[in-house]
Parts: sequence; structure tokens; C-alpha cells
Amino acid sequence: MAQTVMALLEASAANYPALPALKTKHQGQWQTTSWAEYRAQSRLLARALMALGLGPKEGLVIAADNCQQWFISNIATIYSGAIPAGIYTTNSPEQCHYIADNCDATLAVVENSKQLVKFQAIAEQLPKLQAIIMMKGSDEADNVYAWDELPKLAEQVSEQALDARIKAQQPDDTCTLIYTSGTTGNPKGVMLSHHNLTWMAQSCVETYACNTDERLISYLPLSHIAEQVFSLYIPMACGGCTSFAQSLALLGDNLREVRPTSFLAVPRVWEKIQAKMLVAGRNNPPLRKKIVAWAKKKGLAGGYAKQQKKTPPLFYGLAERLVFSKVRQQLGFDRCRNLLSSAAPISLDTLEFFLSLGMPICEIYGMSECTGPATVGLADDYHSDKLGRPIPGTEMRIASDGEILLRGPHIFSAYHKDEAATRETNNSDGWLHSGDIGDIDSEGFLQITGRKKDIIITAGGENIAPQLLEGKLKGIVAISQVVVIGDQRKYLTALLTLDDEVLESELSNANSSAVGADEAAQCKQLRDYLQQQISGINKTLAHAQAIQKFTLLARDFSIEGGELTPTMKIKRNIVSVKYQSQIAAMY
Repeated sequence: MAQTVMALLEASAANYPALPALKTKHQGQWQTTSWAEYRAQSRLLARALMALGLGPKEGLVIAADNCQQWFISNIATIYSGAIPAGIYTTNSPEQCHYIADNCDATLAVVENSKQLVKFQAIAEQLPKLQAIIMMKGSDEADNVYAWDELPKLAEQVSEQALDARIKAQQPDDTCTLIYTSGTTGNPKGVMLSHHNLTWMAQSCVETYACNTDERLISYLPLSHIAEQVFSLYIPMACGGCTSFAQSLALLGDNLREVRPTSFLAVPRVWEKIQAKMLVAGRNNPPLRKKIVAWAKKKGLAGGYAKQQKKTPPLFYGLAERLVFSKVRQQLGFDRCRNLLSSAAPISLDTLEFFLSLGMPICEIYGMSECTGPATVGLADDYHSDKLGRPIPGTEMRIASDGEILLRGPHIFSAYHKDEAATRETNNSDGWLHSGDIGDIDSEGFLQITGRKKDIIITAGGENIAPQLLEGKLKGIVAISQVVVIGDQRKYLTALLTLDDEVLESELSNANSSAVGADEAAQCKQLRDYLQQQISGINKTLAHAQAIQKFTLLARDFSIEGGELTPTMKIKRNIVSVKYQSQIAAMY
């Protein structure tokens, strides 16, 4: 039965009042908020927001890193009948202005003075913005309120007035706005209903068999639908608990403390973990190296055997006891049932690295427009080279041009204030046009072969999906990021960035005396070392797909540099403009 987000929280608060809902580390100790307290704090803030003038259907933006206040601000806004929208903390004032203006924000919730300054810089351009709430710190401006001022404000609005707002909302009403990452232009506001979110949360709970024992860690940007579904709405539907990582730098420590039952990461996070493990492994004593190498062979063979429903090889269990169990414990994954990757394609090299250590990673394919997951893989039902089956209750088919089409209760209603884009993406018959090209095999597993708008058409008329080639090239240990070039050109080339986590050891492997990324990018020994590996990859490809030339960049792509979105997706148009001289030199 269709229901609202408020109904999910009210149910968990009623059924599991004393169980932990949220955990935050403060002064070295994890502090717990129960489900009953979570509900009470959300209702209190909702009344405070109403006191500040937040009306039904009006917008509220949140600019903060993952924390308890983010969750409560989001849910309180929904309780009040208004519509929240997350803003990445890396966004510029101009980007903040675009989203706040587009969603008609009357209030903004910011983490600290760093985020406050952005909104104060654009305040005159946002005439609807009435007030700003700071999670941490305070400001003397009349329209800025500190977090500890909110309980007093809430006294101005009765519980009955809040209940009236809650009662007025229906499952099909717009509940939240998720702004797309904007790889090709301004982000679009994806309008998701209460039913979209609650249906997806409950479907994931059933699919992954979640219950009150579920322990998750929140660290990916909450402005992204994947993190919202995973760490905010799934626990709300099953009574699980979400812990907030202190930072990305401390994620490893926090993982060992939280020991999550499921863990979601983007490919770049998995690649960073892989790189650190490779560097650490090189310092093992010789005997340990031999044991690990033997175990990894058993692990890879056993992992693929399990995927094919076959018996693992002899001594797989021994490898599990000697190596795999210890590695999982060191990483904090010793009770993790689901290791998941989402938001972008992950290389087969990375998947096989973890598979060889008894840690199968299942890819989730989806997008904001379908409320997160479209396909899911399960630890006992997946393939490393495929994306999984459609989440139960949804439909998926391949159009005549190869585009993946989706239909079901999770499909968004429209883009906010963008009818043209809505018509292009969401057909009147309910089929969502994903923009991705793929195939569905006889078992129902999906494979992505490219992005419709990213397809490279060479001067010779060959259609090439760059993501597949980029995934192969990212399997080279020294490489961090890859962009394949070649549209309307005679041959393919690539821009490569170096992974600073392994750069020193890879320079040593290349017999290079270079020091640092600047020297490495110009080093002939490193280029020859990489060329040897690229030539090996080229031998597995058709001639038209081979990388004929490459350029090493001294600086990795970054969010701050403008080449990556906050979810670590490549902005190809930005890269092609920013590095046009380097690209031109390869032709």
C-alpha cells in the first residue's frame, strides 16, 4: 500500500522506540539517537521551520556534509509539507544560487560559516530566501539562526498545526528534489514522490533481507539519491541504524568501529581501498606474500565458481580461514553481507581484486530518475561482468536503438520546471528513457555497453562506447582517471591521470628516478612502462578500439578542478575544453 515518508518514521518510532537509529562520534565516543528521539527531533524542527515561514510545497535547501542534522533537516522539511533539496558542499556560490532559485527555496540549512558565506554572497539574487539556519556556529545577521535557537522557535507552532500539515500530504505528492550531477550542463531537479521513496526503501529491505540488526555507515554525499536511499530511507523502513563517518579520511577507522552489515561505495572509493591494500601488500614478508598470492588464486577461482553455481576449488575454505577472514576483519567488513558499488562503472580489475580476497562486490545500476536502484546484484546471485537483475516490481526492456527503458513505481514524475527535458526522458506510457545503452541476457542480467550521448563515432564511422575502454585502462595500477578521445577523428587517444596512492611504487616498478607527479608525467621510463600495458590491452581489442596515443597529466581530475561531479563522474565536455591543447597534440 502506498504511504508517505512520515508513515515510515512514525512506524519505526512506534515499533522500535528504544533501538538505535543514528550514531555520531563526538569527542572519541559514539553517541546514539533512538528511533523515538529521531521522530521527536524531526517534529520539533518541523515546527521551527513552520515558525520561520516555511509553507507547503515551498523549497528548503541543505548544504552540509553527512550528519544527524542533515537527516533531521530533510525529514523535518518533509513533515512540514515543504520540499527539501540537497546541495553539495563543494558547490560554488553560483551553483548554490541555481539550485536554490530553481527550487524556490524560502529557507536554507547550512553546516557552518564556510557554507553560510556562499548564501550570503548570493542573498540579493534570492528574494524568496527568508532565513538561514546554521548547524554549527552562529552569525550576527538578523536572518541567520543557530541550531540551538530552534527549540524556542518551535514553541510558536502547535503539534496540532504540524499534524494538519502531515495529514494534508498524499503518497503521490512530491516529497523531495534530487538535483542531477550536471555532467553536461545545469543540474535538473528530479521530482520524487513519497511513494517513490517508500516503495524503493521497502523493496530494498525485502531484496536484501534487512532488519533491525542492519548497521550502515553514511559518508557519500547525501545530495545523491543512492546515499539517501541507502543510509536514510532503508534504515527507516527496517529499524536499522546509520552511523555517520567523521570524514572520508577517517572512513577506514570508522568502518572498523561500525562494522557495517552492508557497505555502499562509488568506484573511486573501491579503487582507493585497492590501491592502499596493494601498497601495504608489497611490505609483507616473503612467506606472507606467497600465502596471499596462493589464496588470491583460490579466491578468484572460487568466486567465479560460486557465480556459476559450482563447487569452489579444493582448499578454498583454507584460504578463507588463513587470509580472507583476516582481511575482512582488518577492513571492518567481517559482518558485511553486501558489498555494493554504484553511481558509475567499476573496472573488472577492481572487481576481480576484491573477488580474489573473498569479497564479492555487486554493482547497482540506477539513477535519480528511478529513485536509485534499477538493477541489483546479490552476494549469492550475481556476475562480476554484469549488473544484476531489475529490482523486483519493476520492468526493463531494450529499445530498438539499444537504449535501456524502465517502468515501475519508482519512476519520477517530472523534472522541476523543465517540461522539455521531462518529455525527452519520461514517456507518456510510463517508460523512462535511461540514456544508457545495454543488453539483457537470457538470465535477466543487465550489461551496460555505453552512454547514448557519450558514444564516440570515429572518422571511419565506428561507434565506440568509451566507458568500456576506460574501464580496461583503469585496470592499470598506476592510472587514476581515464578519458578516451576520438569523436570524428581517425583514431582513439586517451588522457590519463596518475594515482598518487601508488605513484611511488609504480615509478620504482618502471625503473624511473622521477619524483612526484610533475616529473612522472614527463618520464620516458614511466611512459614506456604504461605503453607496454596499454599495448597488451590493445591486443584484446578490435583495431578501431585500440588506443593509439596517450597523454599523461600531472594533476588528477578533481571536483575542485571542475573535471568531476560530486559523485566522481567525468564531465567530458569540461575535460575536452580544459585539455584541448593536449588533445590536439595527439592528432
